Amino acid sequence: METTRKEGSLYTRFDGALAILEFGHPASNSLNSVLLDRLCRELDALSANPKVSAILIQSEGDRAFCAGASFDELLQVATPEQSRTFFSGFARLINSMRTCQKPIVGKVQGKAVGGGVGLIAACDYVLASDKASLRLSELGIGIAPLVIAPAVARKAGVSGLAEMTLAPSEWKSAYWAKERGLFSKVFESRTSLDKESEFFARELASHSPEALKLIKQALWEGTEHWEHLLTERAALTGQLALSETAQKTIADFKKKT
Repeated sequence: METTRKEGSLYTRFDGALAILEFGHPASNSLNSVLLDRLCRELDALSANPKVSAILIQSEGDRAFCAGASFDELLQVATPEQSRTFFSGFARLINSMRTCQKPIVGKVQGKAVGGGVGLIAACDYVLASDKASLRLSELGIGIAPLVIAPAVARKAGVSGLAEMTLAPSEWKSAYWAKERGLFSKVFESRTSLDKESEFFARELASHSPEALKLIKQALWEGTEHWEHLLTERAALTGQLALSETAQKTIADFKKKT
């Protein structure tokens, strides 16, 4: 069931050593400041929980996985500080996923845009539906995916990042994402995706917690500077979002939805 809560929803359930984290928002599972903060706090708590060995992150419903940044909130930001704070939420989320001591498996049932692609890229292993196409639409609204760019490039390479960023109206298929390393496996049915995602995540959680912690650290080796890098990128993105071009485009887009 999809949430009707305007601030979004976040639930965690436990299956042995596996934590299953599910988020939702009535606007195609978009991410606002409240939901971003709750995701960060929950990931930090799960990272410190000795009873948890792995995390499965998923979103509500059968349609979009994540529509990225909340347009409603983007329209409300009026100062550089407000704008920087909003985009810093995405920086903190990626950094929380990066520093989490437990491997994070992503289950992607549908389309993802912008920050949703960044969330996917920050997972350690991703299983997806063949309907899970991706798009970085930021240039089309006058901003740039600066915060999520390091995470996307880490998986898809600089060429993959360029291919997505410089063609903001193009959807990339789930199979393109698999070839680029953003997805690990792609399934043709939702039933198979649900079954295999939980099976894989449970199996992962059954392994040595110490070994999982160390391999997680090894997978993210060389990204220690991201804590500062992503914060700086959030400030730059915040400046772009306040431009007249971006504000008009966002407002026009919202009128059509």
